[in-house]
Amino acid sequence: MKKSNLYRLLPAIALLAASACSTPEKLVTQPDEKVSQWPRGVSYEIFVQSFCDSDNDGIGDIKGMTSKLDYLDDLGIEAVWLMPMSPSPSYHKYDVTDYYGIHPDYGTMEDFKAFVDEAHSRGIKVVIDLVLNHSGKDHPWFKEAAANPESPYRDYYVWAHKDDPMTTGEGKTTGADSYNTRHWHSVEGDDYKYFGYFWGGMPDLNFDNQKLREETYKIGRYWLQEVGVDGFRLDAARHIFPDDREADNHDFWKEFKAEMQKAKPDVYLVGEVWAEADKVAPYTKGLPALFNFEMSWAILRALKNGNGDSLATIHAQVMDLYEKQNPDFIDATILSNHDQNRIMSEVGNDMQKAKMAAALLFTLPGSPYIYYGEEIGMRGKKPDEQIREPFIWNAPHQDSCRTTWLQPQYSTDQSIIPMAMQAEDGNSILSHYKNLIGLRNNSTALTFGDIDPVTFDNSSVSGFVRAHESEELLVLHNVSGNLATITIPEELQHFRKVKYQHNNSRANGRNVQLPPYSTLILSR
Repeated sequence: MKKSNLYRLLPAIALLAASACSTPEKLVTQPDEKVSQWPRGVSYEIFVQSFCDSDNDGIGDIKGMTSKLDYLDDLGIEAVWLMPMSPSPSYHKYDVTDYYGIHPDYGTMEDFKAFVDEAHSRGIKVVIDLVLNHSGKDHPWFKEAAANPESPYRDYYVWAHKDDPMTTGEGKTTGADSYNTRHWHSVEGDDYKYFGYFWGGMPDLNFDNQKLREETYKIGRYWLQEVGVDGFRLDAARHIFPDDREADNHDFWKEFKAEMQKAKPDVYLVGEVWAEADKVAPYTKGLPALFNFEMSWAILRALKNGNGDSLATIHAQVMDLYEKQNPDFIDATILSNHDQNRIMSEVGNDMQKAKMAAALLFTLPGSPYIYYGEEIGMRGKKPDEQIREPFIWNAPHQDSCRTTWLQPQYSTDQSIIPMAMQAEDGNSILSHYKNLIGLRNNSTALTFGDIDPVTFDNSSVSGFVRAHESEELLVLHNVSGNLATITIPEELQHFRKVKYQHNNSRANGRNVQLPPYSTLILSR
């Protein structure tokens, strides 16, 4: 190895040596057979651009992603969610110009169909980002709508005269987002402005137009029936109609679900609704899976302030709200995603806190999503490009798959131990993720069970019982940097068998010692 490469790797080697000094976690007992069943399994979000480059052009692609399916399978992943792959002028691909195509940087439709087949052969489902709230400004629909006010495509978008109170801001006292001037954008030579909630390059589609609705259903049917994907992640699901028309949002998604079920009865739909649980709950009738942002915020708060006693209670309250709307809802839990600072950076690059975040994610109720690279401790803070940096597969001179489209600022060879090295280290965060996913996938209680909060005198401890059918587990986490000593309540003293332990946690009868950032799971 060249000295220059060695020096670049020294910080990572030091991190690896430090992790090797810690005591490994212990998986005491596991069933022989996997019990989790998607969509109640673990999913993995991929930004194709940054994941794996197969042709050395610096950009991740579909063939590269296909080559890593065995890695995902070995990790215990049951589904992938792919960020947009459609033709688009941007790196992120959310400003779609062709809803039926694949961006040439990523490959061809044949490449993608081969990916779907290969994923399915491993029991991995495929969910794609479907961007229906808006199109790209360069989409043929919008180009014709902007050029010709008499075009039938004009009404595919939302327009208002430049003197309308909505576009001038004079009606902003209503509080509706449609009266916010930053959402309205001009077309040269036109007296009308168009509505684009996110920015001018992504004009919102008009779902009051039935023809437009039918176009979106046609798009969905194509990907489900012709390409063979298993479902969609619905971007910006809360913004189909302005925020003063939430009932219309709810009704649209019920209609969309019904149309998609005609094409594929078991279609999976997961929605992005950035809001607290009471706002999210009504969407579960049309979008049976929704990302639980409220719990991601709660987990982060607990890790920052060292108080975990309310986590189980918050989650139980969220589940109760959702169940009242749809008893069959799927709680899509996350630590972070492509729009949020990465969890490792949010906890100050503290490996113990990051491992505790994972322990909470995989033991609380829900169907967890991993954001690519989270399992190797990748870092990142906004702007968005820096939370979507290249995955680090191996040391630089051995990493033929690493993308180079972006110079990373956070996840570099100096800060991140490559996946290949972590795979050989039983104490790495990758091994931690793999152990926890295996624990969850082989546990009916952790996969399907309800949650019953358990309160202790020590607020650092997050305690709860997970139970389903014949399996009951008492889960104990210390989310603080201090030793926590607790006594198991007498009514729970039947939990005596150690199922899982991390960071030297231990029980002696009803007395439990939880070192900083440790986990102990007991069964009957």
